[in-house]
Amino acid sequence: MDTELVKNVVLVHGGFVDGSGWREVYRLLTDDGFRVSVVQHPTLSLASDVAVTERVLDTLDGPAILVGHSYGGAVITEAGNHERVAGLVYIAAFAPDKGESVNTLIADPAPGAPVPPILPPVDGFLFLDRDKFHASFAADLPVAEAEFMADSQVPWGLDALSGAIGEPAWRHKPSWYLVSTDDRMIPPPAQRAMARRAGSTVTGTDAGHAVYVSRPDAVADLVKQAAADA
Repeated sequence: MDTELVKNVVLVHGGFVDGSGWREVYRLLTDDGFRVSVVQHPTLSLASDVAVTERVLDTLDGPAILVGHSYGGAVITEAGNHERVAGLVYIAAFAPDKGESVNTLIADPAPGAPVPPILPPVDGFLFLDRDKFHASFAADLPVAEAEFMADSQVPWGLDALSGAIGEPAWRHKPSWYLVSTDDRMIPPPAQRAMARRAGSTVTGTDAGHAVYVSRPDAVADLVKQAAADA
């Protein structure tokens, strides 16, 4: 598909954060003529987050590239079955297979892999340890920015983590994957394994988990490549 035909991009955030982190990615893409929508899903359950994403896709006038960061990868894996989705872009994201959830993907970490500092659930919701947020989630961001993200966390619902994929869109649609090589939330080897399984076109960049904030140029470049090649 020619780039002129895929001008819609839909950005889906992950857990603990909201869509505002996409600001620079949004700017870079809109400056290049893309129509960009930022999904503000509440991370309460996978089903409701998919529904919110599908409602955004329903408003579009043509094909779209659907982009997900972290837990957002699970959302786009399901929501990507929408008829308007031309391709999927995973940004340091989970790419579950049928019957898998984020919970199943993180249940058996490799020996020596960094363990995200997720606090015990309270009333069905999770937070990251504020004092460890910078090192784990946003290691390549300025301290002040990481502290703001830590203090503005969105509660991540247990139903979102346990939501299982029905039919993974990557089985039927082309996908691209940006590996964050310094990620301390989703180990890079796990990212590469999921990308390989999904048959994604893979690229990598030296960044932490918040690569969509620290390296918006790398993210935007991959989205543009997907829009040109989908």
